Amino acid sequence: MFEFDQYLGFLAFLTILTIGFWLMIFLLTFVIPYWVFGSAIERFKEIREEKKAERESLTH
Repeated sequence: MFEFDQYLGFLAFLTILTIGFWLMIFLLTFVIPYWVFGSAIERFKEIREEKKAERESLTH
């Protein structure tokens, strides 16, 4: 059926495919949501600080 070098190539292909699959699952479920929500929280903090600074400049 397979010669030994074809068998090793098939195993290498399956290994790379499996690593890619789990990497995509990891990126889509953890890294990208962490990045999006983290940047949104930081932006909301900046907006809040800008409004606070604007309020303080109006009162003084």
